[in-house]
Amino acid sequence: MKLATNPFTHAIAAGEKQIGLWVSLCSSVSAEVVAPAGYDWALIDMEHSPNDYFSVLGQLQVFAASETTAIVRPEWNDPVAVKRLLDLGVQGLLFPMIQSVEEAEKAVAATRYPPKGVRGVSGTTRANKFGRTHDYLARVEQETTVILQIETAAAIELSQDIAAVDGVSGIFFGPADIAADLGLLGQPLHKDVWDVIRPAAKALIAKGVPVGTLVVDTDFAAELLNDGFSFVACATDTILLAKASDAALASVKDALT
Repeated sequence: MKLATNPFTHAIAAGEKQIGLWVSLCSSVSAEVVAPAGYDWALIDMEHSPNDYFSVLGQLQVFAASETTAIVRPEWNDPVAVKRLLDLGVQGLLFPMIQSVEEAEKAVAATRYPPKGVRGVSGTTRANKFGRTHDYLARVEQETTVILQIETAAAIELSQDIAAVDGVSGIFFGPADIAADLGLLGQPLHKDVWDVIRPAAKALIAKGVPVGTLVVDTDFAAELLNDGFSFVACATDTILLAKASDAALASVKDALT
């Protein structure tokens, strides 16, 4: 049995536009609701949600039956957490709050077996079909997506050096935290935030580095993709549910006599 190709890894490397969805509801049932929608990728979030390993596993099992590649954001740049997630069969990781080249190297090392890294070796895991995938050890590095999240102005200044670390698949700009760092808390779409992000993103794009982000404005998401961003999440499951719930209630209330 051969290791399956990760379409997302190869798509962003080829410069293909990848539309994503942020998934924070921690439920395999909610994952079943969104998986058939046809997004190229979905981000299962462990940093800002109550997800644990079992809830992530259930969602991975759902997305495995779809054409959407599931990426997981661990709580932190922690090699132990990364080891466990990779053994669960995670196809890609989004590392939060990368602030330096050293932190970038640590993140990549957590996804690599010795001598290239520090990932522990287990012969029978979900990732290798419990020992049935004969080429897993040889090919997993080239199939696993390693995305590093830039979330401060200081990290943006170092973004080209961070992106140059061997094994980095792409750079993700986190506008919410960048906005907070710039004194614009709660304003991730503010012009001043994007006046800082865009030049750094364009410099990376010019070097062939895949660049991504999350914006909950579909028009702006399309604009960024058309402007050279490779992977953009255009919505979150929680916001979609909240807005639809509010809209349904408001619609009925407005119609009452």
